[in-house]
Amino acid sequence: MNAQRIKNIRDRLTAALEPIELKITDESHKHVGHEGAKSGRGHFHVHIASNQFLNLSQVHRHRLIYAAIGDLMDTDIHALSINAVAPTET
Repeated sequence: MNAQRIKNIRDRLTAALEPIELKITDESHKHVGHEGAKSGRGHFHVHIASNQFLNLSQVHRHRLIYAAIGDLMDTDIHALSINAVAPTET
């Protein structure tokens, strides 16, 4: 199930942000028994580098990511940790 979730996250981020680097890690196993894990949604970490992040604050970068992911936060993702960088910052 989480493999499909990762694909969905990857597809949306790729379409919206054209990353030059993208790594999505399923960290759900670290949260077994966690109250939020009961919903069946996953915990993920995203490392993404995109030219679209140049000269943007971390807050603005995160907003772009959440906008791209959209409704997946309601249906597939319980928690998301983000490392968003511009290519010059990698």
